[in-house]
Amino acid sequence: MEMRSWLAILLGLSFVAVGCSKSSNERQYRLQGQVLSVSADRKEATVKHEEIKGLMPAMTMPYKVGEVRLLDGIVPGDLIDASLVVTPNDAYLRAVKKVGQAPLEKPVPANLDAPAASAGFELLKPGEPVPATHFIDQDGRPRDFTSFNGSMVVLTFIYTRCPMPTFCPLMDAHFATIQKSVKADAALRGRIQLVSVSFDPLTDTPPVLKRHAKTLAADPAVWTFLTGKRDDIDQFAARFGVAISRAENDPKDITHTLRTAVIGSDGKLLKVYTGNEWTPEQILADLHKS
Repeated sequence: MEMRSWLAILLGLSFVAVGCSKSSNERQYRLQGQVLSVSADRKEATVKHEEIKGLMPAMTMPYKVGEVRLLDGIVPGDLIDASLVVTPNDAYLRAVKKVGQAPLEKPVPANLDAPAASAGFELLKPGEPVPATHFIDQDGRPRDFTSFNGSMVVLTFIYTRCPMPTFCPLMDAHFATIQKSVKADAALRGRIQLVSVSFDPLTDTPPVLKRHAKTLAADPAVWTFLTGKRDDIDQFAARFGVAISRAENDPKDITHTLRTAVIGSDGKLLKVYTGNEWTPEQILADLHKS
C-alpha cells in the first residue's frame, strides 16, 4: 500500500533485512513507518508501514517492544525506524528511533453505497446460538455454519498471509496441536470440529485455503477452513468480538484482533478466548468438560 509523499520522502521506499543475529532462529528486518497508537502500558505500538522485503507486504499491525523504554517519547503520528526481530515463537521491535513526525491520516468518509459494515452487532453471550452464516469451504463447497451442529466446534479467525508468529501462525499451530490430541483421544474423537475462518477472502480463495490446510497436515474430517463474502465474514467475526480494519486503498492491508471460541454441539456459544495467550490444553479441558 502506498503511503503519502511525506512518508516516502522522510523514510524512503527501500526496506531491507538487517541480517541474521547471533541465533540462527532469529531474523531481523528493518521496519519504517508511522505510529498510529501506543498502548497505555507502552509495551506495544500500532505501526502503519511499507513493505518489509522478505517478510510481509505493507500493513498496519500492533508490535510489541523488547523493552518498555523504547517507546519513551513516542506518540501517535511519529515516524520511526526500528529493527523487527522475528523468532519461531515471537516478534518484537528493537532499537526504535524517531525520525520525524507527520499528521495522522483522517478517516475516509463512509461510502453510503457500500454494503453495511460489521459495526453495531452485539457480542454473542454464552448460551446464545451462533449465526447461520453462509461460507465456502476449502473444497469450494457452500457451507452454512449450522452444518457443524451435532459436533462441538473450536472456532478461530486467521488469514494465510499473516507473517507474525504470535498472530495467525500461532492460531494454526495451536489448532494443529488440538487436532493431534483429538484424534488420539477416544473420548473426543469424532465429536470435535476445528474451524478456521479467513477474513482475507480476496487472497484466501478455496484453493489457497486447501494448500494452506495441506501445509498444516489438517485432516478435513476434523479441521475445516472457510472463506466467503467479506461483509458476511466481518459481521460473523464481530459477533465474537473480532475487530477487523482494512485500508481504504488496499483491502489486503488488514489490522485485526484475535478471538477463539468454543461452541457446543447444539450450536450455542460456550466460551470465547481473547487474544493469543490461551493454550491448547485449556481448550482441550473445555471440550472434556462439555
